[in-house]
Amino acid sequence: MAGYNVVVVGASGAVGHELLKIIDERNFPLAKLKLCATSRSAGKQISFRGEKYTVEVTTPDSFNDMDIALFAGGSASLEFGPAAVERGCVIIDNSSNYRMDPNVPLVVPEVNPEDVKWHKGIIANPNCSTIIMVVALKPIHDAAGIKRVVVSTYQAVSGAGLEGIEELTAQTKAVLAGGEYPPAKFAHQIAFNLIPHIDVFQDMDYTKEEWKMVKETHRIMHDESIGITATTVRVPVYRSHSESINIETHRKLTAGEAAEVLAASPGVIVIDSPTDKQYPMPLYCSDKDEVFVGRIREDNSIEKGLNIWVVADQIRKGAATNAVQIAELLVKYGCLRER
Repeated sequence: MAGYNVVVVGASGAVGHELLKIIDERNFPLAKLKLCATSRSAGKQISFRGEKYTVEVTTPDSFNDMDIALFAGGSASLEFGPAAVERGCVIIDNSSNYRMDPNVPLVVPEVNPEDVKWHKGIIANPNCSTIIMVVALKPIHDAAGIKRVVVSTYQAVSGAGLEGIEELTAQTKAVLAGGEYPPAKFAHQIAFNLIPHIDVFQDMDYTKEEWKMVKETHRIMHDESIGITATTVRVPVYRSHSESINIETHRKLTAGEAAEVLAASPGVIVIDSPTDKQYPMPLYCSDKDEVFVGRIREDNSIEKGLNIWVVADQIRKGAATNAVQIAELLVKYGCLRER
């Protein structure tokens, strides 16, 4: 098997570490690995497959002779993306920088894999909540056509980075001890609370996170006729996002039929046995790559409606795993130089 030269930008962060973990788990064919980050992380040692790698400062020359650049997030892809593309390196970017650029494919491998073929050097990884939702929507759309989606998310604090995790931990300890811990990362106390506010407010008082789910889904599904409205909520859970999704279809789909098409779909695991109290929960879906679906039932208020409950690890499938799967598609479709 051919090997490829891969550089991970932002290797010292949470998503960077997860990218390395998944590259190893999925046995992605490597010829050479390079780890890069900002000057704050330069010099750090990271172990990978029994070897120690030193994190380097990212510069335009970091992409010399590299085939794939996995950007963990942030502004780095804007700063170094053009230089990487000029050097023949294909960027897979986990930030929001290129997601709405019509010249950049926005890819979820279970939904629109062939879009990687028309890339011009950059491929965007969608928002984590969008990825989780569209993996569950695609088989239903194929089976019955989706007219409208109403989604409410229950998003873990790790979606806000290490600071979110630390704030939930410290705040919980403080409240249990009868004290206070003023919010810093979040707009309000997150311990023992829900915050219906993720990212900044934009048009019509929807947040940027909510608009991402609307606009990115249209791009990925190649269907702007689908009506989508979203409410995104931060919850005091460490890892894995959950979503309550109400779907109106063009053709009637029973709950049993929906369960069958979902269970047969790549990347989906159905856990749906109400009598046994079996349904997806973030505690048990963390550190897994699949999208878990349960509570599949017909909407009692409309003729052609369904309700589903969806859970997935937003750091893995919602970020790092999806990026590595895109890299695998580049190999599958022969979009990279062989070495």
